[in-house]
Amino acid sequence: MSSTNVVVLDNGGGLIKAGFGGERDPAAILPNCLYRSPASKKWLHPHPLPPTTSTDSAASEPDLTSAAVRRPFDRGYLINSDLQREIWSHLFSSILRINPTQSSLLVTEPLFTLPSIQRSLDELVFEDFNFRALYVADSPSLVHLYEASRRPDGLVSRAQCSLVVDCGFSFTHASPVFQNFTLNYGVKRIDLGGKALTNYLKELVSFRSVNVMEETFLIDDVKEKLCFVSLDVPRDLRLARESGRQNPFRCTYVLPDGITYTRGFVKHPERIHNYLALKAGNGGFPPVPEETKENINHLEMAELPQDRNRVDLSKNEFDLTNERFLVPEMIFHPANLGMNEAGLAECIVRAVNSCHPHLHPVLYESIILTGGSTLFPQFAERLEKELRPLVPDDYHVKITTQEDPILGVWRGGSLLASSPDFEAMCVTKSEYEEHGSARCRKRFFH
Repeated sequence: MSSTNVVVLDNGGGLIKAGFGGERDPAAILPNCLYRSPASKKWLHPHPLPPTTSTDSAASEPDLTSAAVRRPFDRGYLINSDLQREIWSHLFSSILRINPTQSSLLVTEPLFTLPSIQRSLDELVFEDFNFRALYVADSPSLVHLYEASRRPDGLVSRAQCSLVVDCGFSFTHASPVFQNFTLNYGVKRIDLGGKALTNYLKELVSFRSVNVMEETFLIDDVKEKLCFVSLDVPRDLRLARESGRQNPFRCTYVLPDGITYTRGFVKHPERIHNYLALKAGNGGFPPVPEETKENINHLEMAELPQDRNRVDLSKNEFDLTNERFLVPEMIFHPANLGMNEAGLAECIVRAVNSCHPHLHPVLYESIILTGGSTLFPQFAERLEKELRPLVPDDYHVKITTQEDPILGVWRGGSLLASSPDFEAMCVTKSEYEEHGSARCRKRFFH
C-alpha cells in the first residue's frame, strides 16, 4: 500500500484537515459544517480555507453574514453521522477527488469516545464509503510522533515521553504520551475550547456594542485577529479604562456592509500589537520595537468623557478594549465564566500527578502546545507564568508551541501513514465484516 493511497483526515469539531499520507501539508482545510445564509433556503458547503489570505481569495468568498450553521459535532463528539456523511462525500468527490474503494483512511477521533459513536464512525467508513482499510488515531499520540521526528536529538525523542496540551474547538486536553501511546488514565480535560470563547466574545460585544449573536463566522474572525493573552490582568484592566493614547488595547472592527465588502476587517491594523509595548515594564522581556512605540505615540485622542457611553447606531463598527484579553483568560480561569473547573495550569499538574513519579520531571520539561486556541499571542508565556509556582522547584518547565498548531495533528498522521508498518496496523474491510466494530477496535489500544 503506497502512502499516496492513504487519506489522512484530522476530523476536528471546527475544521477538517484532509490530505494524503507522506505529504507535509494537507490538500484541503475546511470548516466541518454546513451553512445557510438568510437569503437562501439551501444548506451549502463552506469553501476550503485559502493557504494565505489574499484580496482575490477574500473577494471570491461567499457572504457569511448572519449565516445559520449546522455541525456534525457537539461538545467534541460526533452526534450527527448523516451530516458528517454529507460533508465527507463532498470532500472526497469534489475536493480530494479520490475513490474510497481504492484507498485506506487514517482518521482522528476524540479521546474517550463512546462505543456507540465509534460504531457510527466505522459504519460510515466501511459501509457508506467502502474504504478498504481504516486506522483510528488520537490526536496526542500523532502530535508526539511528529514532534519526536522533527527533533531526533530532543528530549521528546530521547525520552519517548511528552505532555500534549491540545486546546481545540470543543475542549482542552492535557494528555501524557509515553512511547507513542496516550496514557488514558492521566488525561485531564477542561470543557472549554474555541467555540466557547467565540460565544463568550459574542455575548460581550452584543451587550456592550452591537448585537452579533448570529454572527459565528464574523466573531471567529474578530477573535483570531484581535484577542491575546494578558500577562498581568489587573494592570491591563486598569489600562483598558483609560482613554486616548493611554489605552493600548482599543481597536475598531468594521462590520461587512454586504455591498462594498462581505468580510469584516480591523480599521487600524497597525494598532493591533500596541499592547506589546507593555512588556517593557516586565523585567526580562525584549525591548519594544521602535515602530510599536511610534504606533502608540500616534494614537488619536478619544472622544469627550460624556460621549464615551453613547453608541452611534449609524456606524457599522464597534470598539474592543478589555474584551481582547478577557476572552482567552477563560482558558486559565474558567471559574470567571461560572464554570466549576480548574484552569489550564492546574489541569496540567493534575495530569502529570496521575502518572508514575519517575515521569514527572520529563513531562514538565516536554510540554507541547497544539490546537487553534494556542495561537493567541503570549499564550505560552502566560502558561509558564501560571505553571511555575505549582511545579516543584527542582523540576524544569519547558513549553514548546508547534510550528503550526492547527496542522500538527495532521502532519503526525501523514508521517504515520507513510511508515512501512502502517498497513499491518489497519483494520481491513473484510476483518470488519467478519468480526464487527468492537473486536476490530481492540487493535487501536484505545
